[in-house]
Amino acid sequence: QVQLVESGGGLVQPGGSLRLSCAASGSIFRINVMGWYRQGPGKQRELVAIIGSGGSTNYADSVKGRFTISRDNAKNTVYLQMNSLKPEDTAVYYCNLFQDSRLSWGQGTQVTVSS
Repeated sequence: QVQLVESGGGLVQPGGSLRLSCAASGSIFRINVMGWYRQGPGKQRELVAIIGSGGSTNYADSVKGRFTISRDNAKNTVYLQMNSLKPEDTAVYYCNLFQDSRLSWGQGTQVTVSS
């Protein structure tokens, strides 16, 4: 059983920054992939960024150059540094963890970009 808890969401003005964190607990394997997805109003959930336990990353084109995903394996925590935020980044952000052919999701954290 894996539990994921996101934090760091909130309201920010366009051009601002936020840092999201997601702490995983439970049975965490050494080899896994952690990621961030988001679901905006009236939209489907979409990939934002993923990172492997070895540090390899992949980003959605819409966030490349603005968002940075990182992880601390000792803390089983993944981060998403979001800079130059735009109104279209407004969404509920979810983290997930994929290991042993199983996918676990967090509850999500709201990010609102508005003036």
